[in-house]
Formats: sequence, structure tokens, C-alpha cells
Amino acid sequence: MRKKVLSAVLAAAIPVTFAVPAASAAPRPGDALDSVNTFIGTKDDGNTFPGASAPFGMTQVSPITTHYAGYQYDDTAIRGFGHFFLSGAGCWEQGGLVSTLPTTGTVAPGGDFDTAKAGTFDHKRYASPYTHDGEVGKPGYYKVRLTGYGGIDAETTATTRTGVERYTFDKGGAANVFVNVGQANDKEPVSASSIRVLGDRTVEGTVESQAFCGGKPYTTYFTTTFDKPFKSFGTWSPTGGTPGSRESAGAAGLRGSWLTFDTGKDSQVTATTAISHVDADGARRNLAAEGTSWGRLNPFDKVRDAAQRTWRKELSTIDVSGGVPDDRTVFYTSLYHSLLQPLTGNDVDGRYRGFDDKVHWAIGWTYYEFFSLWDTYRSQNQLLALIRPDRARDIARTVLAIHDQGGWLPRWAYANQETNTMTGDPVTPFLVDLWRFGALKGLEGKAFDALKQNAEQIPPAASPFQGRSGNASYQANGWVQYDPDFPKKGQDTDPNHGASATMEYSLADCSLSVMAKGIGRNQDAKALAERGLNYRKLWDASVSDRGFTGFPRPKVTGGDWYSPKDKPYTPQGQDGFHEGTAWQYQWLAQQDVPGLVQRMGGKEQTGKRLDDFFAYSDLLADPKKTAHEKWVIGPYDYYNQFRYNPNNEPDLHSPWMYTLIGQPWKTSAVVRAAHTLFTNAPDGVTGNDDLGTMSAWYVFSALGMYPAVPGTGQFVLNAPRFSRAVVHLENHRDIVINAGGADASKLQYVQNLRVGTGWSSKPSDQAYVSVEQLTRGLTLDYGLTTDAAKATWATSLRGAPPSPCGS
Repeated sequence: MRKKVLSAVLAAAIPVTFAVPAASAAPRPGDALDSVNTFIGTKDDGNTFPGASAPFGMTQVSPITTHYAGYQYDDTAIRGFGHFFLSGAGCWEQGGLVSTLPTTGTVAPGGDFDTAKAGTFDHKRYASPYTHDGEVGKPGYYKVRLTGYGGIDAETTATTRTGVERYTFDKGGAANVFVNVGQANDKEPVSASSIRVLGDRTVEGTVESQAFCGGKPYTTYFTTTFDKPFKSFGTWSPTGGTPGSRESAGAAGLRGSWLTFDTGKDSQVTATTAISHVDADGARRNLAAEGTSWGRLNPFDKVRDAAQRTWRKELSTIDVSGGVPDDRTVFYTSLYHSLLQPLTGNDVDGRYRGFDDKVHWAIGWTYYEFFSLWDTYRSQNQLLALIRPDRARDIARTVLAIHDQGGWLPRWAYANQETNTMTGDPVTPFLVDLWRFGALKGLEGKAFDALKQNAEQIPPAASPFQGRSGNASYQANGWVQYDPDFPKKGQDTDPNHGASATMEYSLADCSLSVMAKGIGRNQDAKALAERGLNYRKLWDASVSDRGFTGFPRPKVTGGDWYSPKDKPYTPQGQDGFHEGTAWQYQWLAQQDVPGLVQRMGGKEQTGKRLDDFFAYSDLLADPKKTAHEKWVIGPYDYYNQFRYNPNNEPDLHSPWMYTLIGQPWKTSAVVRAAHTLFTNAPDGVTGNDDLGTMSAWYVFSALGMYPAVPGTGQFVLNAPRFSRAVVHLENHRDIVINAGGADASKLQYVQNLRVGTGWSSKPSDQAYVSVEQLTRGLTLDYGLTTDAAKATWATSLRGAPPSPCGS
């Protein structure tokens, strides 16, 4: 999902030299943690952050520069270190709350920081230049050299609910820490804030900021405690600074506190910050539980080492062998990015703020926040469900709690509110896949009832949820009308993108039919399966483009085909489709491959259409050039295209459409070409990472499998990138993937496959395996070839998985 302003390619950035930072501690041989490079995605709108976080942590500590996501690798100054970030999201409002920055100099009227001048405390003015030399970005640890203020080394680490910074000043003596609550990431509006100085070590307060994608304001509570007393202090407000003041509170505007320390011989100051979305007591309890031992702040090194041990355990879930060092770095960084979210939402005592704005308790489980469902339902959700089933169960329970408290299922849930961002019905395949992977055990009926309500009804006008806003037309006619003026409750509404909404509804209905059948709701299953074919009602057999006939086309109220006023309809246009065109969305019918193939004129014509879509002949000649020049146009260019767009979610499954029509060798070729877009560099993520969606796509495709058809639990296979990979599941079973001779620098295809459990294996001509096979423990032994003529594996009629709603 992308930023709400669709811009052209951003202005050319200042060229920089990128080096992989050194680890914060001596690496172990084959250490997955050492392979991670958190700077990947910090350029060209990958929108990741390089700073410290625990897995699925509530608090992140990362530098703020000029970018709306927090940090942009090319920027030259750091404004502060914020304590909340999203990884890879596309809208502007992305946190950076409670920003701290170490400085030196006198803070007084007429001083280095003139308290008589209000602009003194604008973080754009007091920001410090920094250098990439010696900068470290590793899981649970970040370090950077601030070259301003006489030279300061800044380090950050984190627990689940706290962030810790250690500042080492080159010069002893007086030093300051600015705590800024009135400003955050660029384009993150702060509508109100407060800060209070308590005693001689602590500040606490609130930040009321705008939720994601134009959502409503919400409040974050924080408390920050230092490892040594400050000798003087003051606060600032929109009118300037007041030495000795202990409080500043009010509406939007500059607001914060400076704290001055005598750093002494060690020249260091350590700060620990805890946040809460419940109340001030929640932040204090989080700090007491995770930031202190025996009443004292935990030493920075102790927290960092614990964070990195946790990350090492998380990342060692998958062991990969083979490939060059950059291959390992891209893989483990992708796995790292996939394990950052959703974020822990409940305080250490179990309290969380629900969608009814009341305080609830999660006792014995974790309540999560921040669900980018339009993105994550396609890859990241299934990765977590496979390798982190315990967390997946809590995620499923959280989504149902949102329904209980808010009255409806979410789409893009930010903190404790629905933003109504993006279109379609992503929560249905999201929850159905969680059911399929076993994460809804004991809650199947409750979940299905909530999903059926969502699929067939519309939330009341007074509800903040928008749900399937196109349901009036969809339930009556089988399609969502295209109406760009349809009223909306948030950033998006389905009729504004009626054609793509219809495709998404249809896919969701089919997935829900699988669940209905699985739990014995047979009448519902039949009706939902029929609706799973509704995409066909938008198929216009009269439309031709680039030598192909038949494309999905929007319908307007009354049932007429949409036509522009002054030109013929083209499937390369944007009208009726969300962040894509009919060329991209035509493949979002993987639930009914036989029906789609029939409408495209048969398998031969479908294959030719896919070849044109992927520029396949060019790809064979030069995979990297094709991916970079034919497929990727710009970070936010979704429209007026007829090619594969790996930057964005609607296309993520489309490489496996080749396999679904009986041409699996071409899937392997396309995936290898797409991998060239993922590199060990700041611009090494294609498009926004979207809370781990793109990264999870890479993890799956590099392993040689992808959950292409929601609700089925089927993983469609392709040539693995590594010669060996072992996925260690929580049930102590392993998925072992052997692909001797795998060479990521070449196009390779699957020539043969043996599938085994335990000590036995047998040849398989099926291009898919089930989640049940994987979770019981499975070994896949691939024979690879560079000769496409020899890649006849899984090309028989039984090679591809059956379509759940195919006919």
C-alpha cells in the first residue's frame, strides 16, 4: 500500500557510498544476526527504519531526518531519536514520537540556545550533522556518530516496551539532552503535547498525534528516566524557553524540555523511555518492568545483549546455506523486517486501549496493534502463521477483539482506530488463512460469523468502520459500481475503485467458502463459492489491447460499462482500479484459473498474455535489466501500465500464475528476475516494504514456495535460491529444502523433485505442497537445470493445485 499522494519518481538523491556496517559484537560463524543490515530499505521509499526494536516491539528507537518514514539514508542531519516507527508503510503519518537529541552548549537567554527565541527549539534548526562512517544497523542495536556539538556517539537499543539511548560526548563537562514532544517525523502532525520534569532524573508526558493515512488523533503516554541526575533543566513552548520550568503543555506547536548534565569522567548519559497507549501509569509500569532491575536502570550493554540474543533466536528459525554473502544479508534482513510487526499493543500488566476507547485486559496472551491488511494478507500473514503459530493465534484473537469492541472487522487498524485505508476485503483472506493454519482453533464459529457479517452487510452510518462499502451493489448485482464521488469515512472507499474492489471481494468470498465448508457451513459454502466467481461479471470480452481480447472493466451504477468521456476505454488506465490497472488486476482471479483461462482464450493465449505481461523474452536475455527497466517505473507509478509491477501488492502472486496454468519453469525465471530488485543497499527493497509484506514475499520466494491462493493452505513451488534451507518450526519439526547446484546468478528451473517425510521420499510431479505437509515436517529435494527444455516437472494436468472455486 502506498502513499496517498501519487507522485512521479522522486528527485535524484545525492550519491553516497554504501558499506555494510560492522556488527556491534563479534559475530559467530554463520550468525544470522550478523547477516542483517537494517539500512536496507532506507532509501527510495522503502520506508524502513534502521534503529533498534525488539521483535514485534511496542517501542522502536531510530533517527529522524527529513523523511516522513523517519530516516532517509541520503540525508545529512539527524533531528532526534524517536520512539515509535512503522516499518515500510506508505502514508505520511508515521510516528517519530518523543524525540531526544544530545547537544552541548548553554541553554539560556542569549546563550548558544537562546531561550528568548522560539525558533531555537525547532528540531530542523538544532539537528546535528552525522557521518555514515562507523554507523551500525543491526537487530536490536543502532549506532551513529553525530559530528555536531563537538562530536557525540549515539547508540540505541530496545526491549519490547522501552527504548534505550546511550550518548557518549567527546568532551566532558556540561551536556544537554533535548526531549521534543511537539515535533515528530516530517509530515506527522502533533496536535497537542505535554511534558513534566519530575525530580532530577525523569520527564514524562503525552503526545497527541495524527493516525496513519488521515486517521484521527490518538494519544501516546511516555516516561523517560536517566541514569544520572541533571543539574539544571527547563521547558520550551511556542513562545520560547523558560529555564527552571517543570512543565509545558498545550495544543500544537513547539514543546519540550532540555536537561543539562555534568557528564563527569565517563562523558556518557543513558536514557530509557517507555510508552503506553493506555495512560501514564502504563508507561511507568512498562519502564519499571522492562527498564529497571532492583530499582535501577538496566545498563545499556545488558539491554543490547538481551535484545540481540532475542533476535538471534528469532532469526535462527531459518538456516540457509549457499549463495554469496549478499544473498544471506538480503534474506535475513527480509526475515528481520517480517518479524517487526504487528506491534505489541498491551502494557506489561495486560491492559490495552480497545476500539471502543475503553481499557481492556489481555491476560495470558498478547494484544497486537497496527494491521496493514491489504498488504500483509498476501505474504507476511502466512509467514508468521507458519513459523510463529503462537503469535498468529494471538493476532487472530486480536482481530476478533477489535470486532467485539468496535462492532466490525478492521481493514487498516492503526493503534485503536480504523483508518479505512485501501479497498477490497483484506480481512477475510487474512483471517481465513489464519484459520487454515490452525490459529483459530476453538474460535472458528465466532470468526466465521464475524466474517459473514463483514462479507454480506455494511456497517451503520454512525460506525467508524467502512467495511465493504460497495456491498449494496455487490450483493444485488455481483459487482461494485465505479463511483469516484461515493462518500467515504476515511481515505478510501470501495466504489471509488469499483472494479478492483469487485475482484478483491470475489477472491475473499472464495476463500471464505473454503472455511465455511471446512467447519460444516455447507449452505454458506455454496453461496460464497458462487460469489467467488463474481469477477467474471466485470469481464468485458469486447476490449482488446496489445493483441489480447477480454479484460476486467468497471461498471457504473445501472450496469453500463464505464467509458471515459473523451477517449476509448483502455485496460491500461487507472479508472476503477486501486493502485493498478486492468492489466495487473486481471490476474487477481487465482481462485478460478479454469474460468480465467477460458475467458482469455485458452492456455496458449493465457501463456502468451503472461509472457507479454512479464516481458518474458526480454527477461530471458537480461533478467536484471528487464526487472529494472521494463517492470519498475517509479515508487508510486501504478497507472498507465501493462507490465508486472513488483513494487505493489496486487501483482505479488502473479509469477505463480504460470505454474497454475501448467508452465512452472517460467515462474522460476520470473522469480529469479524479481530477486534482482532486492539488494544489500539502502535502496534494496522494491517499493514500500509495507509492514514486512515485500520482505515476506522475498523470504517465501527465495525458499521456493508461495501461498498464491488464499484459504487453500497450498504453497506453490518454484526453484529455490539457496542450495539448502532448513525451517525450524515451533512444533520441533523441520522443513528441509535441498537444491544442490542452486546459483542465484543464473536462471534455473526445476527438473525434478522428491518429497519426503522422515527417512522416506518419493518423486513428485506436483508443483505444490500443503500447510499440513509442511507442519508435519517435510523434505523437498530439488534437481535444478539451466535448460528450460529439460524443465518438464509438474507440467502435467495434475501438476498445478486445483482452483478452490474453479469450474
